[in-house]
Amino acid sequence: MLWYIARRVGYALIVVWAAWTVTFILLYRLPSDPVSIMLHGAGGEVASRASATQRAALAHQYGFDRPVIVQYFLLLGRALRGDFGLSVQNHLPVAKLVGQALPSTVQIALLGLAFALLLGAGVAIAANYSRNRFLRGLLFAVPPLTASFPTFWVGLMLLEVFSFRLGWFPAVGNDGFRAAVLPAITLAIPAAASYAQVLSRGIEKTLREPFIDVVRAKGAQRARVHLVHAFRNAMIPALTLVGLTVGGIFAGAVVTETVFSRSGMGNLLQASVNSQDIPVVQILVLLSAVAFAIVNLAVDLVYPFIDPRIARPAR
Repeated sequence: MLWYIARRVGYALIVVWAAWTVTFILLYRLPSDPVSIMLHGAGGEVASRASATQRAALAHQYGFDRPVIVQYFLLLGRALRGDFGLSVQNHLPVAKLVGQALPSTVQIALLGLAFALLLGAGVAIAANYSRNRFLRGLLFAVPPLTASFPTFWVGLMLLEVFSFRLGWFPAVGNDGFRAAVLPAITLAIPAAASYAQVLSRGIEKTLREPFIDVVRAKGAQRARVHLVHAFRNAMIPALTLVGLTVGGIFAGAVVTETVFSRSGMGNLLQASVNSQDIPVVQILVLLSAVAFAIVNLAVDLVYPFIDPRIARPAR
């Protein structure tokens, strides 16, 4: 068991390091450079004349005059110490900018993940438990259909119905729990659709296994057969998908926060990429990779409790 945990932790660290490295390489391969963006972003003749004298000073201040490999290890070393430097775009500490944007995104991401799990599991269980052929077929057909809906379209439809027509939730802003409900549902719908697809097929397959016939022969109630025996054995593929959906939820936050006019990591990431603000983009990607790695590590550590054979070494 200890060796299993050590391997999973090692895989999580590799994922975080790889995300950091790939992001660094992609940002430095862009055709523009942050010094030019800082000098000419304000526009006008003054910025143009000053660029020749300020370029060297700005490049030295942010370390852009050093070899790329040196910059990589300097940024990595600072990140390991918790020092993420200053934003190229607005010259504020990166930690402060991220700290201001993080709570809003974490709120809708966690709420969206909770909605996705509840909705996906509910649809999967109901699809297999129902004896009505029409309802059963409808519940099996809904997840593939909703998975194809674009995130921005889902958000706009939710705004139209629940904000503009019914007035149940605010249309924009970050104020309070009610303002987070519609963005969270927008993030949850595609994740719930994928989760329901995998889990419903897993439950359907498990219900045809011989051990289910044995459980039924022992007199187990129908609800217990579905909710305990079939659901538990169908959880492992679905749990794997839960770990993968975390990345999709954070990626969807960029579009969702734009639709609902929320200030968060999505808007900060978009602005930072446009201005090639390398320190801010690096820490945002690092946080997303850490969240992805932690959730997948948690999923990997839950596997042995569902099926103890997973943690046993191969012979």
